[in-house]
Amino acid sequence: MKKTLARWAVDVWYKDAFLGILLLPFAYVFSDIVRIRRYLYRQGILKSHTLPVPVIIIGNITVGGTGKTPLIIWLAELLVEAGYKPGIISRGYGGKSDTWPQVVTGKSDVHKVGDEALLIANRTKLPLVISPSRVEAGKKLLAEFDCNVLLSDDGLQHYKLNRDIEVVVIDGERRFGNGYCLPAGPMRESTERLADVDFVVVNGEKYDDREYAMQLLGDSAVNLKSGEQKSLADFHGFECHALAGIGNPERFFKLLAANGLSCRTHSFPDHFLFQPHDIDFGDNKPVLMTEKDAVKCKHFATNKMWVLPISADISENLTNIILKKLRA
Repeated sequence: MKKTLARWAVDVWYKDAFLGILLLPFAYVFSDIVRIRRYLYRQGILKSHTLPVPVIIIGNITVGGTGKTPLIIWLAELLVEAGYKPGIISRGYGGKSDTWPQVVTGKSDVHKVGDEALLIANRTKLPLVISPSRVEAGKKLLAEFDCNVLLSDDGLQHYKLNRDIEVVVIDGERRFGNGYCLPAGPMRESTERLADVDFVVVNGEKYDDREYAMQLLGDSAVNLKSGEQKSLADFHGFECHALAGIGNPERFFKLLAANGLSCRTHSFPDHFLFQPHDIDFGDNKPVLMTEKDAVKCKHFATNKMWVLPISADISENLTNIILKKLRA
């Protein structure tokens, strides 16, 4: 049922404009609520909190996958190389923990902390705390770890936390869909919000000079059970399965196709909690998956499961400008 609803929403937002128009009255109500809420925070009527270290928000104005997680990992690595001691906070979407805030490590239970938080902890090895309240997550992070800059995974609309730098990630292929706010379209806020952010990063080809292009790269796969690494070229000539439970599965499938792989594709809803039967396709063909999916399959991994690590390739101009703004 969830899978069907997710596909229906994507069709409405990105393909069938007529259905989106029918939902416009609800979209107007949603956008008014968003606008009023932000106004109340800017006027100080709703109270926001300032942490004692710089805060960098990495978020988006649409729902669904835009490539935000690879950008966070890239930015975390950039800050470490520049001599900073970054920490990361996140909502921990999909996590079912009984207590908040919660520290996330590579050994955390994905069912309690969520797939994205566990993936980021695995890749960065940095202090990471999750909580529905980014403010509480930030306080716990700074109380327990030696950090001098804080990265917020998502949270662009979490105005209770003041921020020093805002970075918005845009899907270069789907952009803003039909341009409507939820539920008629994929927008959390209108495109006018982009005028207020510091940096706009496009996952794909940029459209104007204010945008910075980001490309996602991956040319090798790692066996989820044994840790063996293979070039994607080693899968040429073999039929494979490719599965993705992310916001935009087609991007992952296109990356595999661009590397010459012939795959039968299997799409699942974002943050889907896989069970062994979901990956049983009745044969022993290799199954390639995203890192976000792999953290949920690790405990029942077999030798036919392979994960494709992804890295973000971003222009050096953005690197220099972000560091300059942070120093300021």
